[in-house]
Amino acid sequence: MLPIRRVLPSILLFACVLALAPSAIAAPPGADAPTGSAAAPTSAKDTPRDTAATRQLQARLTTDQDLKEVTASVDEGVAELDGTVLQAAHKAEAGEIATKTPGVAAVVNNVEVDDSLGSHFASAWSQVVARLAGVAAKAPLLLVALVIVLFAAWLGGVLSRNLGLLRLRTDNPYMDGLFRRTIRVLVTLVGVVLALNLLGLSSLMGAVLGSAGVVGLALGFAFKDIAENYIAGVLLSVRKPFSPGEQIRIDAYEGKVVALTSRATILMTMDGNQLQLPNALVFKSVLLNFSQNPKRRFDFRATIDGSHSIRQAQTLALEAYAGIDGVLDDPAPSWTVVQNAPTGIELQFFGWVDQRASDLGKVRSEAIRLTKAAYARAGIQSPRTVQHVVISREPDAAPRATPAEPAHSGAVDTSVNRDIDDQLAQAQRAGAARNMLDADDGSEAVPGKEGTP
Repeated sequence: MLPIRRVLPSILLFACVLALAPSAIAAPPGADAPTGSAAAPTSAKDTPRDTAATRQLQARLTTDQDLKEVTASVDEGVAELDGTVLQAAHKAEAGEIATKTPGVAAVVNNVEVDDSLGSHFASAWSQVVARLAGVAAKAPLLLVALVIVLFAAWLGGVLSRNLGLLRLRTDNPYMDGLFRRTIRVLVTLVGVVLALNLLGLSSLMGAVLGSAGVVGLALGFAFKDIAENYIAGVLLSVRKPFSPGEQIRIDAYEGKVVALTSRATILMTMDGNQLQLPNALVFKSVLLNFSQNPKRRFDFRATIDGSHSIRQAQTLALEAYAGIDGVLDDPAPSWTVVQNAPTGIELQFFGWVDQRASDLGKVRSEAIRLTKAAYARAGIQSPRTVQHVVISREPDAAPRATPAEPAHSGAVDTSVNRDIDDQLAQAQRAGAARNMLDADDGSEAVPGKEGTP
């Protein structure tokens, strides 16, 4: 057996020959074929200009994936194209490339169109394999890009939960949620842009954002009413013309506020029914808030016969209802004469209540009752629209007295009306997650709580 040190030089020499053999076969001495391209053999009559044109044309054809099967040769300025393509458009494209190549005066396009199913399937499969190979080659970059996106999403969540770090903290629950979502989306979007830039797909991001803008514009026109209600909800949440539990009137609708959502304002009517009003309607309508100020004025009218004294009627009425538990001394009860007509003298009386302690309807009803009782005791009667003829058989007999109303007692109930407060509280708890309003002190409004009418 030969020693290994004697065999090793032979093995190395053989390996070198094998390595050089393909190049020697492909390019004989004197030929200068381009590397990586299937250049057509040239004849002895080829000029250097034709050779350069052939190389340049073949290089251009090879760079196009659809023309990789096309070969070209240039002889005396005439380019001859051979091979197969999948579509007629590709054949025309090859001819156009040859025409634009320097040194080519004419083109003979012998390219054939192969429209067989097998060829199309093979081309599609090769493209899929090439894409997969490209994705596999970029696997490390894809992993880094995914890590960037996940980190941006995590950072956005951390910043949205700690708005105090960004000095964006607000007591408005809806604006607080809006700031949180905006911060999270912006930080995540920055991470996505960085990841696409790392992968060289920045142009794709621009196309996606452009498409999103067009889609958003179309959706804006399609859902104009929904967008209008949403924006109105944002403005109402910022301006806060009412709070949960307050009694308001919007156009002809009246009730106590349950919640303000992104689409509608929810009221509880005094009948205990739930009423939803679009935020756009609430924002554009005249809004009357009965609970914004604790003091509220009530009024009622009384008509007396023209034969009675206005001063006496006024004094008796004021003394009757001024002592009701719930009628405030400041502002004090007042009165005015509305009209003096043939049908009688119409008087109007006013009084003030504190809505946090008394119900306006109950106090007003008690004031009317006591005024009527005072007038009955004093003999002050309403105007008579019918003439009464009384024939008395006993001239000396005293007229029958009209039963008088009982005097005012301290047992009259004038407390705040809380008939629907339980239903209101239940509705507020059910919609707490989507309520865009909060109480003035930052806590949830609870019916019956001090300061909540």
